[in-house]
Amino acid sequence: MAIKLICIDMDGTLLMDQQNVSEENKKAIKDAVSRGVHVAITTGRVYNCAKLYSDEIGLKTPIISSNGAFIGGSNGETIYNNPLSSNEIKDFLSLTKQYGLLSYLTGNFGIVSTTELPDDHIYKVLNKRLKDDEKIKFEVIDNIDNAFKLYPNQLLKGVCIEKNNISDLMKVKKELKQLNPELEIVSSWDDNFEIMKKGSSKGEAVVQLAKYFNLKRDEVMCIGDSENDLSMIEYAGIGVAMGNAIDIVKQSAQYVTLPNTESGVAKAIEKFVLS
Repeated sequence: MAIKLICIDMDGTLLMDQQNVSEENKKAIKDAVSRGVHVAITTGRVYNCAKLYSDEIGLKTPIISSNGAFIGGSNGETIYNNPLSSNEIKDFLSLTKQYGLLSYLTGNFGIVSTTELPDDHIYKVLNKRLKDDEKIKFEVIDNIDNAFKLYPNQLLKGVCIEKNNISDLMKVKKELKQLNPELEIVSSWDDNFEIMKKGSSKGEAVVQLAKYFNLKRDEVMCIGDSENDLSMIEYAGIGVAMGNAIDIVKQSAQYVTLPNTESGVAKAIEKFVLS
């Protein structure tokens, strides 16, 4: 059966580095769209950031962001929204603070934190080349309770990062799973984990998007590299792992393409859609 929907992760997949899409990837995506295929960015990043890249490529397909906690149309309409509860966020922040780990919350607009995030944060680096009206927002607040007043039903994901003490990071990730089995907890890099409300995963979001377009599972291809991509790769009719993907993703995929630095997305699209 022909592929009619391609869902593509960003970091480590679509992007060559943390900022740029190769011309080869752009061309393959545009060629697929010209043949009537829907192409959707499917990312752990916030919607406003993902939309920048979707617009750059010229996509009109809805965007899956925040690891599936939000699906938004290219015009900004809300298709699916599954925010964290105040208790879920408090448990997350309390436990990460207990271990002295950096943690923050994200919504479509950007980031809410109780401490200033480092200058090398991916969104701060991106902001340096964006116009003022495109910049990802950073909100530093004294009391996390104020976040719920400022952004009711908008906080979609909690992120914990620890580059030096990975053992504590994994310990907190395990404890949170035991504390609240209803949370979706995955990693997008080996130095982080992210929490979402139950029902928020890339796989669940791809299911929703396939229904939105009235497509069958066999008509969907998903491409990714990390743990947070696993659910959509397992769901897809054709699951594609990047050459730089972690082992479990490669083992679950039907096909392993070239790494992100070698335009592996384009190679997969050429093989399964354009050839």
